[in-house]
Amino acid sequence: MSRAVKPGGTHRLVPSPAGRTHLVEQGTGSLVLLVHGFPESWYSWRHQLAALAEAGYRAVAVDVRGYGRSSKPHGVAAYRMLELVEDNVAVVHALGAETAIIIGHDWGSSIAANSALVRPEVFTAVGLLSVPYAPRGGPRPSEVFARMGGEEEFYVSYFQKPGRAEAEIEPDVRGWLAGFYAALSGDTMPAPGMPDPHFATRGGTLRERFPTGPLPFWLTQDDLDAYAGEFERTGMSTALNRYRNMDRDWEDLAPWDAAPILAPSVFIGGALDASTTWLTEAIDAYPVTLPGLASSHLLDGCGHWIQQERAHEVNEILTGWLASLS
Repeated sequence: MSRAVKPGGTHRLVPSPAGRTHLVEQGTGSLVLLVHGFPESWYSWRHQLAALAEAGYRAVAVDVRGYGRSSKPHGVAAYRMLELVEDNVAVVHALGAETAIIIGHDWGSSIAANSALVRPEVFTAVGLLSVPYAPRGGPRPSEVFARMGGEEEFYVSYFQKPGRAEAEIEPDVRGWLAGFYAALSGDTMPAPGMPDPHFATRGGTLRERFPTGPLPFWLTQDDLDAYAGEFERTGMSTALNRYRNMDRDWEDLAPWDAAPILAPSVFIGGALDASTTWLTEAIDAYPVTLPGLASSHLLDGCGHWIQQERAHEVNEILTGWLASLS
């Protein structure tokens, strides 16, 4: 049984291009910026803040623009990747630093990777959790995702139309989140051969395929309350807008087509996570795409929510890697 965690740290609001960025910081030393994914918040790093602080770092977990207490600019295009990169740069400077190590999970992994790619003078090393780095290139993303669905609809395509996913999620945010977390967690995900929760039937909903049993072992009722409370307050649109900018990102990042990330890096994924099983070619390409890679880890039996499912292992890997950078 997972034990409820009461996260420590100091909450702050700092100016950023979004307007303001909410963050939680703990510890002193070199700055380590932690960037969450969907549908999460700074809270997904609750197990890492204290561990990194104890190891001698200034750990800072942000709410990405559109989430939690950070600003929520109007318009879908305000959530394109280059805007999020500049938010991260602004946070580093607002905290009185010139450089930082950046670590991200899920969408945060992509945000961290692009921060190190586009602003290497600020982000001197990058840690990627769950989602491998794959350089910009190939066809327009919307075309790729449309083909993935076949007779069904891939979840990224499902999220594209403003208001559609919101209509599914917002009547019962807590219940939807519980099902989504369970669907991608190593201990509660559907068994092999069961309908894949990453796809919806045409005209159906994603939730139809979510597990309805117990919560994942790592998610307490208090944890679920923390996540649900934020999304019940903010709504889901500004978080979902990240998915609605993938074609814009593809256009914006054209100057970095096929570009490697040269900064020192580390990758940690879950062996049961679709993000790693679908993207094995991206992981295999790391000698070319991440020439500064120190190590790559796949944790057996682990799903998508890696820093929560395997907090101790992730903390050990991250603190060991950080120590090797000194």
